Amino acid sequence: MKLRKYQKEDSAVICSWIKDEKSLYQWSADKIGKFPPAENALNEEYIPRMKSNRFIPLSAVDDNENLVGHLIIRYPDENDDSIVRFGFVIVNPAFRGCGNGKKMLQLAIDYAKNLLHASKITLGVFTNNDSARYCYESVGFMAAGIMETYQMPIGEWECMEMELMIDRMEKTITHK
Repeated sequence: MKLRKYQKEDSAVICSWIKDEKSLYQWSADKIGKFPPAENALNEEYIPRMKSNRFIPLSAVDDNENLVGHLIIRYPDENDDSIVRFGFVIVNPAFRGCGNGKKMLQLAIDYAKNLLHASKITLGVFTNNDSARYCYESVGFMAAGIMETYQMPIGEWECMEMELMIDRMEKTITHK
């Protein structure tokens, strides 16, 4: 698996992975429109934001260039390049359950560390999305203790803030 820059053609494929309303909102936090998402929904959201160089959409592909997953990396604070935030993390349903989410996240962590020189990565995960939370924990993310409540079109959901300190991660690896 490798990460590559998001391509306009990816939008239709990624949006086709969303099979129900709950999955759409767990993935996008109501930022990508209504269910079912339009084929061009990601392009409409991403293209204006990509001009800033502070919003980096990436797609994960296998050796045959099949789209395995997708995520974005963005800088949440205009004045701080040491912290990046992961979002819109999704794995193709055909590739779930066999470690591909973990592999994609490890590649994204390496990208954030080595290319963006980040020292901290944050993300939010809804408390009703256990499989995503377990995946994040498997690569070193820890609950940051901050919970927000979001009013989704299908109910009120709590969102847990998670973070990964890259400096701590390096020390853990060094001392093993």
